[in-house]
Amino acid sequence: MVKLLLVDDEKGMTASLKEFFEHRKFYVKSANSGEEALELIKNDDFNIVFLDITMKGLNGLETLERIKKMNKKIKVVMLTVHHEKETIEKAKALGADEYITKPFQLDYLEEVALKKVRELMKENI
Repeated sequence: MVKLLLVDDEKGMTASLKEFFEHRKFYVKSANSGEEALELIKNDDFNIVFLDITMKGLNGLETLERIKKMNKKIKVVMLTVHHEKETIEKAKALGADEYITKPFQLDYLEEVALKKVRELMKENI
């Protein structure tokens, strides 16, 4: 079973994404801060994390860096309004597997999640 973690300080965003992915039979948990996400990752084997950059406390880039130190195999997809080349490059340098700017189509997020699942399957063969 593919396990997703949705991280965004906008509760409405995580709630709608959680409902979307659960309807498609994904196992989904959500967190509203980087700190909360790291605690969940300590206690569960997530495959994919959708992570916002702009959050109070630990921002998404700091959270990304810590996630990758905990488990390099987790696929991290950044979801953000930031279009700046510098931010995109920093996220990729820290280990982001994808970088998607808001607004986005939910169907596109599903495609990205399925792509990451295929990548994980190839890596585990």
